[in-house]
Amino acid sequence: MVESEVLSLAKNLIARHSVTPEDAGCQRLMAKYLQDLGFEIESMVFEDTTNMWARRNQSGPLLCFAGHTDVVPPGNVSQWHTPPFEPTVIDGVLYGRGAADMKGSLAAMLVATKRFVEKHPQHQGSLAFLITSDEEGPFINGTVRVVETLEARNEKITWCVVGEPSSTDKLGDVIKNGRRGSLTGDLTVHGIQGHVAYPHLAQNPVHDAAPALAELASRQWDNGNQFFPPTSFQIANIQAGTGAPNVVPGELQVQFNFRYSTESSADGLQQQVCQILDQHQLRYDLSWVLNGQPFLTDSGQLLEATKTAVHAVMGYQTEPLTTGGTSDGRFIAPTGAEVIELGPCNATIHKINECVRVADLEKLAEVYQRLMEELLC
Repeated sequence: MVESEVLSLAKNLIARHSVTPEDAGCQRLMAKYLQDLGFEIESMVFEDTTNMWARRNQSGPLLCFAGHTDVVPPGNVSQWHTPPFEPTVIDGVLYGRGAADMKGSLAAMLVATKRFVEKHPQHQGSLAFLITSDEEGPFINGTVRVVETLEARNEKITWCVVGEPSSTDKLGDVIKNGRRGSLTGDLTVHGIQGHVAYPHLAQNPVHDAAPALAELASRQWDNGNQFFPPTSFQIANIQAGTGAPNVVPGELQVQFNFRYSTESSADGLQQQVCQILDQHQLRYDLSWVLNGQPFLTDSGQLLEATKTAVHAVMGYQTEPLTTGGTSDGRFIAPTGAEVIELGPCNATIHKINECVRVADLEKLAEVYQRLMEELLC
């Protein structure tokens, strides 16, 4: 049987070994496809990261598809039942690293755009693609740098569709209309190393810090709201000691993370943590990494158009949620753009034998096309 264009493109992208921050030629493939549709292509390379900004027309409003060509490492390749970078279809399911996150979405976006432009060559407004190879990595030289460039020249995105795998049980049952903020703390609690038989000559930072960590873990930071669950605090890594059973450690290192709602702020959380540590009279160093502010699109044309498109193609209602991790939408929303995430099911993302139903990719292209028609026709 002849492969569909969506499946062919998805397989072509998956076959490229684009582990963060490598792009492995994915963006060149996409650029050629978009050039043939009248897009102007701008490659933005920052340090080790390749980004692409592609735009068709210059008038507003501007609808942007955002996504990434990089993937996480495959892990133990011997545990895959098909090679991770050799896309394979078995019983209507496409296997390969990036199939769901998110090369399948990229293929659906491209084909949907082609069909839309061919059907509506004189459409209103503009279309754009913002693509990076640094979403799965440190997110330093990817979307955030492109957005800075666009902002510097006052090039504004009106609506942005991020192709992250948002669906839970079936395509389009969930769209993400916001994400929680993410704040990471790296804490070092200082003690005095010594012999366990002479505790009076040492100071154990594990013992000192334990009550403070317990208080941090049990604290109710906020109650959330109608869009966000309450802010959560989780210890991700903890390390102390020399490995010997008779040595009191001199330092305790703790890494923790907040996923926080719009009811809290990064500054406020930092202040509360320091107050608790100070109340327990700890000697410590603490550094912070703000991974992203919370964002929310609680209303507007994009959200309504997405609901309409999903219902028209799939025959059921979608549910806007803000659960899960975060995405590059956190860099785009602060510019004033309405942002949603819509993509395939996320059950296998980052896992061994990552996969997506081929039929879902075909339907996803239809949903994207209908979404464009709702906004630009």
